[in-house]
Amino acid sequence: MARFRFPPFRRRPRADTPQAPDRPAIPSDLKVLIVAAFVIAVGFGIVAPVLPQFASSFGVGAAASGVVISAFAVMRVAWAPAAGPLMSRIGERRTYLWGLGIVAASSAATAFAGSYAWLIVLRGLGGIGSVMFTISAMGLIARLAPTAIRGRVSGYYATAFLLGNIMGPVLGSLTAQWGLQAPFIIYAAALAVAIAVAAWKLRPVAASTDTGSVVLPMRLGEAWATPGYRALLSSSFAHGWANFGARVALIPLLAAAIVGGSGAGVAGVALAALAGGAAVSQVLLSGLSDRIGRRPVMLAGLFASAVLTGAFGFSQNEWVLWSLCLTTGFTTGLYAPAQQAALADIVGSKRSGGNVMATYQAAADAGTIVAPVLLGAVVDAVGFGLAFLISGALFVLAGLAWTTSRLPKRLE
Repeated sequence: MARFRFPPFRRRPRADTPQAPDRPAIPSDLKVLIVAAFVIAVGFGIVAPVLPQFASSFGVGAAASGVVISAFAVMRVAWAPAAGPLMSRIGERRTYLWGLGIVAASSAATAFAGSYAWLIVLRGLGGIGSVMFTISAMGLIARLAPTAIRGRVSGYYATAFLLGNIMGPVLGSLTAQWGLQAPFIIYAAALAVAIAVAAWKLRPVAASTDTGSVVLPMRLGEAWATPGYRALLSSSFAHGWANFGARVALIPLLAAAIVGGSGAGVAGVALAALAGGAAVSQVLLSGLSDRIGRRPVMLAGLFASAVLTGAFGFSQNEWVLWSLCLTTGFTTGLYAPAQQAALADIVGSKRSGGNVMATYQAAADAGTIVAPVLLGAVVDAVGFGLAFLISGALFVLAGLAWTTSRLPKRLE
């Protein structure tokens, strides 16, 4: 009698392995960008805690110290119209490297600033380099990320920044013990390493079609006429306003009002919870928009953020504040990677979109600049409740824009 034998076992490849056609591997060039994003964010976080103190060392007050911080963001917005065409002219890779180089030189020179005026000038120059490498990184993601994983790549890139922002301030408080100049020099050195690795590993990317013919960069008017781009600008503005403007400016003040005193410890935990929630969600949910579409993920994230952001001003104790920060940060992982991937969809992988991406980034920077000033006045006049309700309302408006503006099918 013949013995029965089981058929040989053949292991099927998992859906998230490189062999799966619907989940291609992340290109090595983009892995370099993700690691570099972490290094950049750590360096920025190292500098951030000591910058106000460094400005105060020139004998200026709190308001003047704030001008030094604003100079960086203002120059990002001011240089964005020039950075876009520059990227289209010289390419994403060169713009990225030049941007990092300018920030590194600015940081090193800031350590030796001899006056308050020079400190403002040098920080402003850093803003120029910052917008250059930011929009060129967007361009590289659009050009190099396979369409099926654009959302996932965008999420990993954003998560690298978030993790760096969490770790950087801790290291900054330690390196400040070596003197107020030390963090700036360390940041410059870290950027020099990032530049060397990027120059070695990043490949030049040519703008061409499948037939090899060169195509013109996407113009801003062309993107404006594309369904979804105007909605994308509105959500970018709301994102910058709420996450980099309102929450960073108002949460420390709200924490102090809740617990009395400075509230620094409560505010530190709150901001860490925001960043931590966003980091976790962007790792877990970054590929969701690749599977079910950009628009439904955007709508879920924007409306959830609207409700949670509006509730901040009614926090009665630190536990409520921390819970809102954690859950609001988590909702960021829904819409942030989706809107980055949607921008890449609009531009496509076969052409450059310098002005298109610069305008998208400028919308977020504009929200970052305007929110602290206007909402600070609202808090002084009527309290925190209305200030956070205004921020939540901006998310609602952005969500409504997305309900009426659909993206086209993913563009190449």
